Amino acid sequence: MKIMAVNAGSSSLKFQLLEMPAETVIASGLVERIGLAAAVFKLNYDGEKHEETLDVPDHNVAVNVVLDNLVKFSVVASYDEIAAVGHRVVHGGEKFSDSVVIEDEVIEAIEAMSDLAPLHNPANLTGIRAFMDALPGKPMVAVFDTAFHQTMEKDVYIYSTPYEWYEKHGVRKYGFHGTSHKYVSRRVAEIMKKDIRNLRTIVLHIGNGASICAVNGGVSVDTSMGFTPLAGIPMGTRSGDIDPAIVEFISQKEDKTVKEVMNDLNKASGYLGISNVSSDSRDLWAAADKGDDRALLAIRKQSKMIADYIGAYFIQMDGVDAIAFTAGVGENAPRTRKMIAERLSALGVELDEKANEVCGEERTISTAKSRVALLVVPTNEEVMIARDTVRLTES
Repeated sequence: MKIMAVNAGSSSLKFQLLEMPAETVIASGLVERIGLAAAVFKLNYDGEKHEETLDVPDHNVAVNVVLDNLVKFSVVASYDEIAAVGHRVVHGGEKFSDSVVIEDEVIEAIEAMSDLAPLHNPANLTGIRAFMDALPGKPMVAVFDTAFHQTMEKDVYIYSTPYEWYEKHGVRKYGFHGTSHKYVSRRVAEIMKKDIRNLRTIVLHIGNGASICAVNGGVSVDTSMGFTPLAGIPMGTRSGDIDPAIVEFISQKEDKTVKEVMNDLNKASGYLGISNVSSDSRDLWAAADKGDDRALLAIRKQSKMIADYIGAYFIQMDGVDAIAFTAGVGENAPRTRKMIAERLSALGVELDEKANEVCGEERTISTAKSRVALLVVPTNEEVMIARDTVRLTES
């Protein structure tokens, strides 16, 4: 059966069409700059690439562009070949601890939680509604970034703030990147030929956005992101954990509103904030090689905080069996992986430097003597979305 996995942003629509249960990618692509006269549509299929610029005023038009081109290039004979559509939804709050078939009450719940993810949930809903209009009667499934972390214990997710904030406004740790952490932790068990129920894994999802997850027995027991994706380790432009009093301090010193300071923490911090070079680790390493100390400092700061979280999760799970690197930096930056591994010698971690010379490929990069397995595991959120869509819609 053919399943469409969709990630709708405010001005973009990314998709993969997969043949399930083989998990084969039939086609992939995106529409970007939705709402502008010069939107861009890209399609990859059967070794071919198609790209064009066209007028895409809204997501409904974008969806029709995608579907019409799948038919035009004979990827599918008709819309009917698409059995169901799985949608990435960023925030499911406490209501959703698993993916769910989309019905009216689900849409209402996603909408009600938009204040927890104002940049994402409304965009995700726009994509859902556009596909529902284009493929009436076809099953739709919501796959939540937060759902995987709903297994965290209360003493893990609660904040030491007035309890009424949690009761009245839902202020607590939610965590994100759950679909990626779920996929990678399961793939680690397959690679190691271990029963996931007996495996303690730490997944390092390090990209422009970055989070760490402690997975014990196949379930998330802790994660670095919190109420929002701003918490945790430094990222491309996000600060990660800081003293919250800095917000008021900078607001007064720089004569900025709280919103402006929060914008700086989200969009002008992390790699970019420390280095003043770039939010891309490749640019930082290039600058560091030319003697830029602040570029190197940005990478070192992130690796230090990653090691701190790994140490905490090692204690929390009473040990760790595997650490998996994934996402853009985790999969493609051997020197960053080495820098992190060098901070973990107290845990008996030993990196195989030759094996570590890999980018974008699945590989074990620890030595045979290492007490903790180190792996590079490319993430595949689309496959996880497709798996959940099949599980929930197959009769």
